[in-house]
Amino acid sequence: MAGDFILLAAVSLLSAFQQCYFAWLVGKSRMNHKVMPPAVTGAPEFDRTFRAQQNCVEFYPVFLVGLWTAGWFFNQELASFLGVLYVFARYKYFHGYVQSVKGRLTGFYLNLIVLICLIALGAAGIVSSFLDEYLDFSIMKKVHKLL
Repeated sequence: MAGDFILLAAVSLLSAFQQCYFAWLVGKSRMNHKVMPPAVTGAPEFDRTFRAQQNCVEFYPVFLVGLWTAGWFFNQELASFLGVLYVFARYKYFHGYVQSVKGRLTGFYLNLIVLICLIALGAAGIVSSFLDEYLDFSIMKKVHKLL
């Protein structure tokens, strides 16, 4: 069964490595700007790095739930592709934010689009599975008949 979800697991692991990388960059920025814990403010460059990482952490549970729900109930390949796109968007967001506050916007908007897609696909998959399981109504069979 574990092999059935290898793409989702791979994307999850990739995103976990990315979270570690962002945390490492915050630590590096702390040292460069001499911001000692528990302080969370300092030079503007540190502040942007810290906020970028915190925002990534705040969105991470939403991403993982959306990724796995969409992959499990809708389509693993599509969800995994969107997951890789999310990782790319987070990279753009993080590094754009470190450069300037406005630099974060492209990555942030792409990130939101991907999250909305994952959540919508997950919800569609759950509704389809519910209808099929409990009401014996298969949306996919109806779609296949139409095509």
